[in-house]
Amino acid sequence: MRILSGIQPTGELHIGNYLGAIKQWVELQKAKSLDKETGCIFMVVDLHSLTVAYDPKQMQKRILDVVLDYLAAGIDPKQNTIFIQSQIKEHAELAWLLQTVTPMGELERMTQYKDKSGENKDNINAGLFAYPVLMAADILLYKTTIVPVGDDQAQHVELTREIARKFNNKFGQTFPEPKTQLRKIGARIMSLADPLQKMSKSIAQGCIFLNDSEEKIREKIKTAVTDSGKEVKFDETNKPAISNLLTIYHLFSEKSIEKIEKEYEGKGYGDFKSGLADVVVEKLKEFQEKRKEFEKNPELVKEILAQGAKKAQKIATETMDEVKTKMGLI
Repeated sequence: MRILSGIQPTGELHIGNYLGAIKQWVELQKAKSLDKETGCIFMVVDLHSLTVAYDPKQMQKRILDVVLDYLAAGIDPKQNTIFIQSQIKEHAELAWLLQTVTPMGELERMTQYKDKSGENKDNINAGLFAYPVLMAADILLYKTTIVPVGDDQAQHVELTREIARKFNNKFGQTFPEPKTQLRKIGARIMSLADPLQKMSKSIAQGCIFLNDSEEKIREKIKTAVTDSGKEVKFDETNKPAISNLLTIYHLFSEKSIEKIEKEYEGKGYGDFKSGLADVVVEKLKEFQEKRKEFEKNPELVKEILAQGAKKAQKIATETMDEVKTKMGLI
C-alpha cells in the first residue's frame, strides 16, 4: 500500500487543513501495510499554487512553513517521505504526457475549476484548467494506491482513476487505480462565521490558524456563530453551526460526539464554547511548541527535505522510464 497526499503553500494553515487532512495523515503513517521503502509520501504541492495570484518573494517561506507544520503536527520524517513537488521535475513531465490521454470534456466538468475561475476572473490561466492532470501525475508518478484528501478533492482523484484506466488501456498496464480516503467525520470543517461555508483564510474571523495565540483562539470561538435554541446537539440539517463546533471538539479531544453532547446536557452554548476553547488551545499549544523547535534547526529541515527528494526521485525516474518506453519515446 502506498499513500500520498499534499497541501499547497498558499498561506498559513488553519485547523480545517489540520483536522481534514494532516491529522488523518498522522494516523495513517502507523498502518502496518505501508510501503516500507517510502512510508507515506507527503508533498508540498508548490506547482499547484502557481495557478492563482501570489507573491514570489513570499513563496519560499510559505513552502518551508508547510514543511514545519507537517513536522510539528507529527509527520515522522524517519518513517515517511517528505519533499517539495517542484524539486522533482517528473511531476511536470508526466502531467504533459497524461494530458494527451485526458479528454477536454472531463476537465470542463471539474467543479473546482468553475469555482476558482469565478473567484479569479482576472487570472483564468491554462494551469488552472489543467490542474487536475498535474494532480493525477502527482498521484500516478508514485503508483499510489490510497489518496487521503478533503472532499473538495475527491472529484480530482476520481479523474485520476479515469486517466490511469485510459493510459493502461492504450499503452498496457502501468498504473494502479488509486482510491480516495475521506474522513467519516470532519472531511470538511466549516467556517466559524458561516457554517454553510468551508473554513477559509479569506474569512479570518471564521478561521482558526494553527499559529494563532491563545487570546485569538478564545475570541474566535467565543464569537462563533451558533444556531437557535440552547441544546448542544449534533444535527447538521437544523443545527449546522453547533454540529461544526462539535466536530471540531470531537477531533481535537478524541471524545465521541455522543459523550460531548452528554457532558453539556442542560448547559448553554457559553459553557460549551468555553470547553471547546480549552481543548483547542491545549492541542495547538503542543503543536506550536514543537514547531518552534524545528524552526531553531533549519539544517535538520533541509536534510529531511533532501532525503525525501532522494527517495521520491528514485521512484519518479523508474516510473518515467516505464511510461516513456510504453508510449514509444526514446
